[in-house]
Amino acid sequence: MLFGCDFSSAPTTRKPIVVAIGEMADAGSVALTALQRFATLEAWGRWLRDTPSWVGGFDFPFSLPRELVEHLKWPLEWAPLMAHYASLGRAEIRDTFAAFCAARPVGGKFAHRAADAPAGSSPSMKWVNPPVAFMLHAGVPPLVAAGASLPGLYVGSHEGRIALEAYPGLLARELIGRRSYKSDDLAKQTPERLAARTGLLAALEAGTTRLGLRLRLDADQRAELLADPRGDHIDAVLCLLQAAWGLQRAASPGPGYGLPVDFDPLEGWIVTA
Repeated sequence: MLFGCDFSSAPTTRKPIVVAIGEMADAGSVALTALQRFATLEAWGRWLRDTPSWVGGFDFPFSLPRELVEHLKWPLEWAPLMAHYASLGRAEIRDTFAAFCAARPVGGKFAHRAADAPAGSSPSMKWVNPPVAFMLHAGVPPLVAAGASLPGLYVGSHEGRIALEAYPGLLARELIGRRSYKSDDLAKQTPERLAARTGLLAALEAGTTRLGLRLRLDADQRAELLADPRGDHIDAVLCLLQAAWGLQRAASPGPGYGLPVDFDPLEGWIVTA
């Protein structure tokens, strides 16, 4: 199975985790086959464990910046670091990271991973707007529990499950620049954002990205994606295409899946960055 996951560290029925499931229709296109939603972390984690084999692109960071980890004197290998991080409560994470930022100069408060600059992603230690530090905290343990392998970071117990860190904003910006196509704020769910989603989806279907992949949809799927003003469903589809690009390069040098040969094995990397 091939899928992309738009993640929430605190999913609800109103704002669930969204998974876009697809398949390689041919060498140059990906067909969307289903959209699934999970209102709890437990249900999502159970689905990961119950699905026999998969390659998934997940919209949350897989690790922390090395600079931060070294400063805090936390473990310098990925698996022990993630075990330590999972043992912390969210309040402790927030307070620890806030203290780190408070001691640093304006304009350089956060530590960054090497992948942040080419991907344009938020620092993975950020605990608000968006709370990616909590997404990391909530998202990685279920991947480990499912026996998934994270190429270049961790070899899991189930060789048929591959997790790739994805970032939908990277692909969206390539196609529509900085135009906003989504908002959780009802007042900001405007015709202009609908037009941006329409343009984004049209570009994906036309295959006008450097990934060299076209998205295949039927009319009902297209309408469903456009009708989500929060953009969670389109974000899941963007992650699906990034995962498909990685799957095509599964046997590439180094960790495979199109990831750089020499990325930091503590920090991880964002597929297609």
